Amino acid sequence: MEEKIYLASPHMSDEGYEMQYIQEAFETNWISPLGKNVDEFENEISAKVGSQAAAALSSGTAAIHLALKAAGVGEGDIVFCPTLTFSATANPIIYQNATPVFIDSDYETWNMSLKALEKAFEKYPTVKAVIVVHLYGLSADMDKIMGICKKHNAVLIEDAAESLGAYYKGKHTGTFGDYGVFSFNGNKIITTSGGGMLISGNEEKIAKVRFWATQARDSARHYQHSELGYNYRMSNVVAGIGRGQLKVLDQRIQKKKYIFEFYKRELGDLEGVQFMPVNEWNEPNYWLSCIMLRGKVKPHDIMEALEKENIESRPIWKPMHMQPFFAEYDFIGTGVSEKLFENGVCLPSDTKMTDDELKRVTNIIKRLWSV
Repeated sequence: MEEKIYLASPHMSDEGYEMQYIQEAFETNWISPLGKNVDEFENEISAKVGSQAAAALSSGTAAIHLALKAAGVGEGDIVFCPTLTFSATANPIIYQNATPVFIDSDYETWNMSLKALEKAFEKYPTVKAVIVVHLYGLSADMDKIMGICKKHNAVLIEDAAESLGAYYKGKHTGTFGDYGVFSFNGNKIITTSGGGMLISGNEEKIAKVRFWATQARDSARHYQHSELGYNYRMSNVVAGIGRGQLKVLDQRIQKKKYIFEFYKRELGDLEGVQFMPVNEWNEPNYWLSCIMLRGKVKPHDIMEALEKENIESRPIWKPMHMQPFFAEYDFIGTGVSEKLFENGVCLPSDTKMTDDELKRVTNIIKRLWSV
């Protein structure tokens, strides 16, 4: 069998930037959730995207959790959340004993539907916070979403876990809301093996997040805790990987775009194939190249054909309101997200893929239209 092609796997820099910072952490014995790499990774992310402050955390999920806590979300509060996302977006709402209400997508952006969001505010006018996701590296229509949230005095949290390096109207995703969240999980455009970052224009709130993330230890000679804390801080070793990866972010985005354009050129004329939408105001990072099918060939046909040839692909996210755990919570929309799930495929988008491997993928897919 031919060598496996992954959907999206870790890709360390050819220059070995990551090992330089890891080695420094070992030589100085700073391998705990403290140290120069953590501080500098926060500073470098802030400088890269243009945020005032950042807190390096153990995961993107932890970042969403502490963003909700910083926003004052608690028991009984309602939080709007896109239904078309990974569960890590929604789970922290439950951690805070709040209630998620799931918002549908639209075909124009594959992100949060403005019509559904407006309708949700009509039904739930006292919403505490709104989480918006930039799905697959495609930015949501932030101007309009921000306007709606401001009108209703709702805190806006951007889940930019999949969109580091993507832009909306010339500005980095993650920097529009009150809080922005990045993920450095192994499959993301850059990785620290695991980890996340919370950014905000509010330095005081970020300082508080760092306090909570280190077990809320008060400033005292003895161990004293006046608030509930969490073990959410990023380690200095992991942060070193992140610093090295950040140096090649732009290269990774260029390769992701190349992969998307390769697929579009090779598959775009196939009957019923529709690529994820790239709007004029959107400069994606193309984290995953995704298509929707509206013809005889179905998503499972593509996924099974690729799997037989040792190639990974995935369905589009299954909406949260269709998940057994979240089935009891309200959903506002017309079912666009369900159609995207039923008809969508995430094609292999690994930045280590060669042209021969890309051709291998597209040839397998094209054969399905000749049957």
